[in-house]
Order: sequence, then C-alpha cells, then structure tokens
Amino acid sequence: MQTRDILQALLVVLLWGFNFVVIKWGVADVPPLLLGCLRFSLLALAGCLWVARPRLPWRWLAAYGLTVGFGQFACLFCAIKFGMPAGLASVVLQSQAFFTMLFAALMLREHWQPAQLAGLLLAASGLALIGLARGGNMTLLGFVLTLMAASSWALSNVVVRRMVRQGLQVEPLGLVVWSGLIPPLPFLALSLWLEGGARDWAALSHFSWGSLASVAYLAFAASMLGYGIWSRLLARYPANAVAPFSLLVPLVALLCSTWLLGEHLSASQLLGSVLLLAGLLVNVFGARVLKSLLKQAS
Repeated sequence: MQTRDILQALLVVLLWGFNFVVIKWGVADVPPLLLGCLRFSLLALAGCLWVARPRLPWRWLAAYGLTVGFGQFACLFCAIKFGMPAGLASVVLQSQAFFTMLFAALMLREHWQPAQLAGLLLAASGLALIGLARGGNMTLLGFVLTLMAASSWALSNVVVRRMVRQGLQVEPLGLVVWSGLIPPLPFLALSLWLEGGARDWAALSHFSWGSLASVAYLAFAASMLGYGIWSRLLARYPANAVAPFSLLVPLVALLCSTWLLGEHLSASQLLGSVLLLAGLLVNVFGARVLKSLLKQAS
C-alpha cells in the first residue's frame, strides 16, 4: 500500500476507535434508542443526496439495515448506557467475527479451517473471562447487550455473503448509506415504547450542542467518512491488505476511553481482552502462517 493510503486507513481506525467514546458521551444526554434514531435519520437524509443508490433489491437493503443498523446499534448504544465500558465494548464487539463463523456454518454450510477453530477457542476463553470478571464498572446487562450487538453484526455479514452468492454487486458505502433509511422507524417505535415519549421530548427540547456534535460525528465521521475511505481502499487493494487495520480499532478505543473517560480494565478483563484479540489475530492470519510453515517444511 502507498503511504497516503496507509495514513487514510489509520485515519479510519482513529475515527472508528474514537466512535465508542462519542457513543458514551451521546447516551449521557440522549436516550440510547432515540440517539440511534437521530444518527440514522441524519445519515440517510444527508447521505442519500451524495451517494448513489446501490443496485440492490429493497429486501436486501432492509435485511442489512435491520441487522447491522438497528440490531447492532440498538444493542450497543443500550449496552454502553447500561454499564458497558466504552473501551471494553469495542473489544467484545470484535466477537462478531466468531459469531459470523457460527452463523455461516448454520445458514450457509461453510466449513471451518483449523486456524479458525483455534481462534474461536481463544476468543471464547477471553469472553468467558470478561463475562465472569468483576470491576471496571461493567454490568452483566451491558455485557450481554454487547454480545447481542456482535451477533447482529455477524448476521449482517451473512446477509452480505448471501447477496454475493446470488451475484449481486455490493458497494460498501452505498449499502451503509441507503440501508440507513430502514433503522429510524424501528428505533423511534422502540424508543417511544421503552423510553417514553415524555423522556424523548425532554431530551429533544434540551438538545445541547454536545448532543448535536455526537449525532453528527456518528453519522458523518464514523459512518460516511469512515466507510467512504474504507470502501475506496477495498476497491484499490485486496481485502487481506486492508482488513487487518481494523484490528487496531479496539486498541484506539481502549486508549481513548482511558484518557477521555477515565475507564480502567480489571486484571481479568485485560487478560480476557488479550485472549479475544489473540483469537482474532489467529483467525485472520493463522491459515496464512500455517500454510507458509508447511511450505517451508516441505
């Protein structure tokens, strides 16, 4: 990769890592489900003016929007509101790679490679340590909701794989922007039901510049700019050259949450995070390393 493109990839890592801190700031003043409604409303209304509609049937846009948009972010925003540390949420959310493996095996009949199985076992051990840990202000509800967010993200990955198998052309930025038309109504309905119209109105009537900045960052910086750069890089380079940069997102999120939010992990949470990320590394690079070792041995 050229130096300019590496710097752009690192910019995306910073945008997505800092995103977790912004979510924490956002849900402090705005109910989490209302925040999700505002995020996707702004993304869809502004993004659809700039980004061409992907050549995909609406049923696929709806499936993607309900999984990665509504499912993932409804659970993630509520998790961070209800006691999941922002930095730790960024780590646990990476378990989506292993939920994707599980769902793909069940729904698409995909087979696991030995390196993927080894990575899954490492990640499962890490998640168990994090879930059983005490300290770091993590609640059980926040942890479970973060796992549900990771599961929803994984389901969206299966949706994309199904689209590719059917020969549909998937353009990442267009898919993210136009599928953003789907989540606002479910977010609003669930917010009115669970958070209450009075609470939503109070949040909107006292909407601060900080809340506006949070919504704008989530819609424009993390989504449009982040995915815009990411899709450009994927168009120029093989996925295996671009995707590993995303492994740096939890590190950036942990550093930002420690510096800006004063969050600290307990020893068990730290060890669990290391095991989960190690499992992710094995999942991404394990097959390649094993193939290289076998080639050298022969």
